[in-house]
Amino acid sequence: MQSISTPVLNPPLHQVPVLETARLLMRGYKPIDFEQYVAMWADPKFYRYLTPRPMVEEEVWATMLRSIGHWALMGYGFWAIEEKETGAFIGAVGFADPKRDIVPSNHGTPEIGWVLAAHAHGKGYATEAVAAAVAWGDAHFGAVRTVCIIHPANKASLRLAEKFGYLPYHRTTYKDQPTVMLERFGKK
Repeated sequence: MQSISTPVLNPPLHQVPVLETARLLMRGYKPIDFEQYVAMWADPKFYRYLTPRPMVEEEVWATMLRSIGHWALMGYGFWAIEEKETGAFIGAVGFADPKRDIVPSNHGTPEIGWVLAAHAHGKGYATEAVAAAVAWGDAHFGAVRTVCIIHPANKASLRLAEKFGYLPYHRTTYKDQPTVMLERFGKK
């Protein structure tokens, strides 16, 4: 009789650190987040400043996998944001190096980003999540430059970025959309 062996899976190259705030749990993506993320991307209130159309399941899946890949290759990426009270997935926040085709180029510079479900807007969750991500970034990256890009009509995100020290340095067009490029220099 031949024995059947279970394949040995390699451990992840880099575990996603779990960050906790008063009301949020920031963690790596789970397969159960996918359905809620797809629903978020179908809501025009969610994607209106991000893309001209909703992302389909394939694109949302690729977005989640890209974050997992960032953690594995770069040691940083996006966290899934979970509301502690309900356990619901409500968005994402983190850093990436998306190698955008944007001028001027930000290749090699960690880019922070955040997205929250429309029903989570106006509750201070974005401030909580970005504060935790920026603190993690300062501890992880040190006194280096990080960047973000925001649609100029997204006044709430521009205010949030500026609250954490991101200042505009260039206006451009990215994927046929007006874009403000902001930068911040980390603290040691």
